[in-house]
Amino acid sequence: MEQIVVQVDSVGKGFPSRSKTGSDHGTVKVLGNVSFGLKKGSFTSIIGPSGCGKTTLLKIIDGLIKPDSGRVLFNGKVITSPPEKMGFVFQQFGLLPWRTVIKNVEFGLELKGIEPEERRAISQKYLEVVGLKGFENHLVHEISSGMQQRVGLARALAIDPDVLLMDEPFASIDMQTREILQRQLLQIVKSTDPKTTLFVTHNVDEAIFLSDEILLLGTRPAEIKDTIEVDLPLNRSDYDVRATPGYTELRRRIWKFLEKELMEKNGFGYSAS
Repeated sequence: MEQIVVQVDSVGKGFPSRSKTGSDHGTVKVLGNVSFGLKKGSFTSIIGPSGCGKTTLLKIIDGLIKPDSGRVLFNGKVITSPPEKMGFVFQQFGLLPWRTVIKNVEFGLELKGIEPEERRAISQKYLEVVGLKGFENHLVHEISSGMQQRVGLARALAIDPDVLLMDEPFASIDMQTREILQRQLLQIVKSTDPKTTLFVTHNVDEAIFLSDEILLLGTRPAEIKDTIEVDLPLNRSDYDVRATPGYTELRRRIWKFLEKELMEKNGFGYSAS
C-alpha cells in the first residue's frame, strides 16, 4: 500500500463578505468539503475555475491559515503551523526586496541554522538549476518578474523539502523558459529522492505534462469533483507528450469539466453533449 504523506480531511473555509461601505454581509464559503491524499513521491496538480479557492487550499495545507472545519495531516500529524519539511512557491514571489537574489535563496537555510559557506553552496546550486547563474548579487527590483519567480522556486528547493507546494509558479514566465523549467522540475522531484508535489495551474497542457494525477476542483464552495490519473510514460522530457495516445482524451475531459463549471458559475446554463 502506497504511503499517504499529506491527507486533506473534509476541509472547509469561508471568509467575511463586506459591502463597499464596510458593512458585514455574512460569510462567503470558499472551500466546501475538500478531501484527498498525496502519495509519497507523487506529482499532483489542481485545476479549477478562477476564484474557486486553490490558493486558499494550499495555504491551509502549509499551515499559513486555519480551516473552519476539517484538518490536514502531514505524516500523520495535524498541521497547525508551517512544517519544516514543506516548501511553498508563491504566485506572488514573496521575495525580500532588500536582499540580493542569493540571499533570498539562502533565507530558509538561515532559519534552519545552516552554516554560511554551506548555505551559499546550496543556494548557488539551485540558482544554476533555474537558470540564474550570474544574477546572484542582483537586488530583486533589478530582475524581471519571471526571474523573480525562479528565485522563489530555487528558495523552496534549497531547503530540500519532502513536500513541495506550488501556486502557479510558471505563470509569469515566457513559454520557452516555462517548458525548460517544467522539464527541470520533473527531473528534480522525480530524482532518487522524490518529492511529493502539489501544483496549482490554469494550464491544462502543463498539468498533463507534469502530473501523475490531476484533481478537478469545482466552483465555490469548492469540492474535488473528479481525480484524473495521467497514465503516460514517466520520462516525459524525452518525447512529445501531445503526440501520445490518450493525450487528446485527457485534455478533452479536463476542458469539458472546466467549461461546465464556468458556464454554470456565470449563469449561462450548460448542456453536456
